[in-house]
Amino acid sequence: MHAREAEILEWISSQQDNMVSLLSTLVNVDSGSYDKEGVDAVGVLLSRFFADHGIQTRALPVERFGDTLLAGTKAVRRDGGRHNILLMGHRDTVFGKGEAARRPFHIVGDRAYGPGVADMKAGLVMNAFILAAFQKFSPDVPVVVMMTGDEEIGSQASRAHIEEEAGFARAVFNAEPARPTGNFVSGRKGGFTYRFEIGGKAAHAGVNFTEGVSAISELAHKITALHGLTDVERGITLNVGLVNGGSSTNTVAAKASGEVDVRFVDGEQRGRLITDIEAILAGAIVPGATITFERQSESLPLAPTPDNVVLSALYCGAAAALGFDIVGEYTGGCADSGIASSAGAPTVCAAGPVGGKAHTGDEYILVETLSQRASIVAASIVRLIA
Repeated sequence: MHAREAEILEWISSQQDNMVSLLSTLVNVDSGSYDKEGVDAVGVLLSRFFADHGIQTRALPVERFGDTLLAGTKAVRRDGGRHNILLMGHRDTVFGKGEAARRPFHIVGDRAYGPGVADMKAGLVMNAFILAAFQKFSPDVPVVVMMTGDEEIGSQASRAHIEEEAGFARAVFNAEPARPTGNFVSGRKGGFTYRFEIGGKAAHAGVNFTEGVSAISELAHKITALHGLTDVERGITLNVGLVNGGSSTNTVAAKASGEVDVRFVDGEQRGRLITDIEAILAGAIVPGATITFERQSESLPLAPTPDNVVLSALYCGAAAALGFDIVGEYTGGCADSGIASSAGAPTVCAAGPVGGKAHTGDEYILVETLSQRASIVAASIVRLIA
């Protein structure tokens, strides 16, 4: 083991209790995606941590959601080319105001619980301590931490920030929670949603039924056609998960609406799906019905590109050298790693502490993996620059 690596790993291992302390502080602050004040409050706490370690934090303002924050060693470069090691994380959670007070951070056995503990405040803590370690022992290594504020709602406000920073990165480690198996994520689906609204004509269902145009009937046709595009074997799924319509059982529905979640594996599938979905939504089956639609909330896929495969192998090798046998897994969930990878940066996802049951009241991490996973990422960085 290189002397520099030994110093970094020894220091990270010694910080386990401090990691738990910072994690407790972050989890006990509500920071739902639409709570800009709360998301930015988590940013203030992290900025204080970085300041205590001689690291400056820069904010990229976001009007409606949490600001994007950047912190890094003095060696970070943004003058063209790929030089930096980018550690990514998001400060927002799916939980609303008051959730932290109802079930604050706590530890039972080997697990820590609390809103957003795995997804992904533990990853933020891990990244913070990795950066502090390199600032302390290897400030010549260009390590930068990016902390966004709207990942859980599609990263529309922060996407340009991620793409720009990924353009300077030779490697990206996204600190989403490692799988319950202990494995990281080497591939993710992309996804987007469509919201569509249908107009019809109201009529009394018993007295003048034939004068009506049923928006709900048109909605039923749309649901059937959209679900017909699903091809599970190719990794394509469509799910109309939200619907609304009508005013009473004895009135032909004048209005209806729906939202469909779409998942895909690669850009070719994405293009074909957009064409097919918009063809379905553009035409009415029920005479007289009208449809308007809009594509929303898009996430890009984390594909197994040659560069991603090489970085994944390096990450596995660093883990094995530390005594951990882990491999990459594929998941249908989306994450900001897809944005970074699509911008051309070699990317590994779910490099954060091991956790599970995200977005539920039972969300947890394995406490010991805070310093463990930080050590794996740190060792991977040392291998990259060796």
